[in-house]
Amino acid sequence: MTSSARKRVLVGVGGGIAAYKACSVIRHFTEAGHDVHVIPTAAALRFVGAATFEALSGHPVSTSVFDNVDEVAHVRLGQNADLVVVAPATADLLARTAAGRADDLLTASLLTARCPVLFVPAMHTEMWEHPATQHNVATLRDRGATVMPPDSGRLTGRDSGAGRLPDPGEIGLLGDLLLDAPGALPFDLAGVRILISAGGTREPLDPVRYLGNHSSGKQGFALARAAAARGAEVTVVAGSTSGAGEPAGVQRIPISSAMELSDEMAERAVTADVIIMAAAVADFRPVVIADAKIKKGTSGPAPIELETNPDILAGLVQSRKRGEIAAETVIVGFAAETGDDTGGVLDHGRAKFARKGCDLLVVNPVGAGKAFGTEDNTGWLLSTAGTETALPLTSKTLLASRILDALAPLLPQR
Repeated sequence: MTSSARKRVLVGVGGGIAAYKACSVIRHFTEAGHDVHVIPTAAALRFVGAATFEALSGHPVSTSVFDNVDEVAHVRLGQNADLVVVAPATADLLARTAAGRADDLLTASLLTARCPVLFVPAMHTEMWEHPATQHNVATLRDRGATVMPPDSGRLTGRDSGAGRLPDPGEIGLLGDLLLDAPGALPFDLAGVRILISAGGTREPLDPVRYLGNHSSGKQGFALARAAAARGAEVTVVAGSTSGAGEPAGVQRIPISSAMELSDEMAERAVTADVIIMAAAVADFRPVVIADAKIKKGTSGPAPIELETNPDILAGLVQSRKRGEIAAETVIVGFAAETGDDTGGVLDHGRAKFARKGCDLLVVNPVGAGKAFGTEDNTGWLLSTAGTETALPLTSKTLLASRILDALAPLLPQR
């Protein structure tokens, strides 16, 4: 990953209660080896002291354009940055930035920055939904900035709703993506409804045990994360996940078994513009589920009879052919493969692509520490146009962005 090279990152901190979470964002980038400068607003320092930001970043902290005048800090910090992350971005800070104000060190630095800028809004729901704030967000996006959708949940006091600062880990992952590929998050999917399956399914044997797989859900969540940042309305039908993080601004539908996943995908596919089957679905399930825990006994385990689970991806393609799903719906599949004596990973992927009938198929080699549970991924992207695009080993979020780049031209003109 190119983000392993030392980069210069500015972390701007607005004056909201979520300012304390910026400490974790700063640590994310410093622990990755980047040179981090923190620029708080004066209001931010009423929530978190300058000493905290200085200790985490290793650099002095200022809010004024009149400090370090000999170094022209209000110009040089923005000019030299490879990435600017503003978290939290309050309603006031978004308004001042959209208006082109330069009345403190942070807004002046934002005017001089020519690198990717990631705003992470955090405010009360009414402030986030206000037309003025939405206008300011649209203005910043029109100028090329990335505005991360806020999370929903508990706010200050007893309030709850949209406007919560996303998890710092999620902010860091999008920041890493922009360091790796500065143009990876265009706002090109606004209004596109994307349905994604993620994680593994669990097929119960008894109240205690199940058949499953090693899928962590990280690739499906990476697709959701990148799609939401590009403006899509994302729904994730998620099975078993491990350490995958919760993408902000995304609706999550929990499921457990392959049959539950099949039912949810079929119901929600009707209104989707894009369907991405990234879940690792168990091929088989027990014919009988024991009502009580199966005891070990003395004569060894009893045989477990299995039956085949439905092919969800192929079923969705057939539904499209029958007109139950709109003909222009884009369907993307995933194939986790290992080579064997009948062929390699790509050979099996090609055969699966021919059988499934989807528009794009991502073929991933798995096993021996590959794909499942890892932070990176690789493989090939097959298309109905006959192309086979190699996907070099990279972060799952960057790979997700490349998949979105490939499906975007398949969407009807909006």
